Amino acid sequence: MNSSEHIHRFIPASDSAQEAYTLLLLHGTGGDENDLLGLADRFGTGFHYLSPRGQVTENGMPRFFRRLSEGVFDQEDLERRTLELAAFIRQASVKYGFNPRKVIALGYSNGANIAASLLLSGEQVLRHAILLHAMVPFIPRDLPKIQHTQVLLTAGENDPIVSSDNTSALADLLIQAGAEVELFWHQAGHTLIEEELSRAQLFLNNLH
Repeated sequence: MNSSEHIHRFIPASDSAQEAYTLLLLHGTGGDENDLLGLADRFGTGFHYLSPRGQVTENGMPRFFRRLSEGVFDQEDLERRTLELAAFIRQASVKYGFNPRKVIALGYSNGANIAASLLLSGEQVLRHAILLHAMVPFIPRDLPKIQHTQVLLTAGENDPIVSSDNTSALADLLIQAGAEVELFWHQAGHTLIEEELSRAQLFLNNLH
């Protein structure tokens, strides 16, 4: 397997391949390529769904990049895996015929962190992003230019893993890079709740 390839699943939209957005589904630690595909039932058949599995394992659990401890990322591995995921997205757009300029990341936890890394890396493979319980992946030396990119960032006020300060710092970084950021807080912890999935659906419905 090429290093930029991922075990993955792809579900095509029922609409025109070039007109539809592609939702890049990025699971959390311990998930896989099937974890978030249930969202297809919620968001409908107007999207393509591309769902890769993370290539790193931690105690047998798939992840998208290595960490040294809780909340402390292996920056060298993060950079490598971010570039590989960007290459995978480009290759998948050719293989499946979707528009590479219409990709929206929807990531949870570890998946949201690598989606944030894609945004901040300057790779320009994401049009928009939904980041569910993300934290700052790294501080870029030079901020990318991601004007016209809309980002929904959701966070739990009682999240034991991602602090409110870290969430706010990520929002500030993305805004400084030019993104239009919606920050949605709820009172739960690090788990996904119905309220934020409903907000994600509203975000998708209102993209411009």
